[in-house]
Amino acid sequence: MSQASVEAAILKALSTADEVQSTQLAKQLHTDHQVVVGAAKSLESDNYIKSEMGQQMVLKLSHEAHEIIEAGSPEYLVWEFLKDGRKSQEEVTSKLGKETTGVALANGIKAKMFKTSKEGGKVFLERVPGSDSVVDAVREVLKKAAAAADQIDAKTIEMLKKRKLATVEAYKTFTYTKGPSYAKERTAKAVGDLTRDILMDGSWKERQFKEYNFSAQGAEVDGGALHPLLKVRQEFREILMELGFQEMDTQHWAEVSFWNFDSLIIPQQHPARDLQDTFFLSKPESAQLQELDYVERVKTMHEACFRTPWKMEEATRNVLRTHTTGSSAFVLHNLAKHATRGEDGKLHFRPGRYYSIDRVFRNEEMDRTHLCEFHQVEGFVIDRDISLAKMMHTFDSFFRRIGVSQLRFKPAFNPYTEPSMEIFGFHTGLNKWIEVGNSGLFRPELLRPMGFDDDVSVMAWGLSLERPTMIKYGINNIHELFGHRVDVRFIKRAVIARY
Repeated sequence: MSQASVEAAILKALSTADEVQSTQLAKQLHTDHQVVVGAAKSLESDNYIKSEMGQQMVLKLSHEAHEIIEAGSPEYLVWEFLKDGRKSQEEVTSKLGKETTGVALANGIKAKMFKTSKEGGKVFLERVPGSDSVVDAVREVLKKAAAAADQIDAKTIEMLKKRKLATVEAYKTFTYTKGPSYAKERTAKAVGDLTRDILMDGSWKERQFKEYNFSAQGAEVDGGALHPLLKVRQEFREILMELGFQEMDTQHWAEVSFWNFDSLIIPQQHPARDLQDTFFLSKPESAQLQELDYVERVKTMHEACFRTPWKMEEATRNVLRTHTTGSSAFVLHNLAKHATRGEDGKLHFRPGRYYSIDRVFRNEEMDRTHLCEFHQVEGFVIDRDISLAKMMHTFDSFFRRIGVSQLRFKPAFNPYTEPSMEIFGFHTGLNKWIEVGNSGLFRPELLRPMGFDDDVSVMAWGLSLERPTMIKYGINNIHELFGHRVDVRFIKRAVIARY
């Protein structure tokens, strides 16, 4: 039936009754219940009728139940097969199948339709004496349930559920009554939009139009949106470029151990190079190093100055980079490589400020504040005679621009910086001091193999991107920011706001 004819039937039924049940209408009209519900919703939207939802428990028969209605229950089939006398269990299984025989044994013996006995190591089945006129009770119950489920008692329903022949499901029903705009017949439906066709054929003169709802919410725009991490990253990039920094090329996540560890004078026996902390690649497992003269100088620094053994096999192993500081070492090496040495004996290079914001990987246990992959914001400044005071001033300029105006510095230890400082900032929203970064001056042993003079200094610092973003947007679990638990609606609605 069409929706219009179902709507007319609902209005006609209410003209002679105070209320009408949706299930009764569906049965009378010989149509699906959902068709009636859909037509009623259309009438209700124009106030022709009102509805009240109820709930009805419906018995739904399984596929096995319908098979029993067609052919009979397993126990009855076995009982029929035993009409010629005793049969072995193997014969019954061969005739009816293993599954049917198993179900029959579980229910037929309990119903005293047949019994089992053992002889010669075999199991035999035979009818119980006096059971020559057995009725297939299960089949009869299922036929009754298929015809009129509401007439099945609770005990029988439990039996059917236990045998997985039926399930009881909640079924929504509706009671319809007359609405404020009720009429025996529905007038032409009000038009929401003034279209070109209505204007062209002149039918707009006779049409009824819906009233405009000026307080209605507009539809949410279904478009792309930047992830909050990318928004904060862009904000950091603009701040760093305002301070004169230029971005380094860090678009590679796989790194050779030499640049990730050895160039930073991290000993090959350092715990950070263990499997517990680092992801090692298997394909390809190693890479061939270039700049072998520089590699030899780094090897000498490890063995002569730090007296730690150094092997090429370890330096050529491929890893997922644990930090972006390896990229900083690569950029510094290229600065020294392309510099010239003047007549005064000094290396002439261009002092500069460099930064990167990219992903790094560490083999850490994941929890609400840690992931195996995260973003690192890194920067360094290279010049002659850089002091701690200059370094602290640079940090103050950066952190003031991201909303942290009060800084404190605490001495710390880092493998490749000396002196080193942890940076703490006072967070006004949290009303406490929090660690916002780590910093230090690159050790001379790192710079000398590159060819820099003794008075050349490099101050470096780093912080994560996730932690400032979590603080900014009030997120307590990192999995809600970065990973499969992220709410797409949060991504669309997240705005840049000072914290």
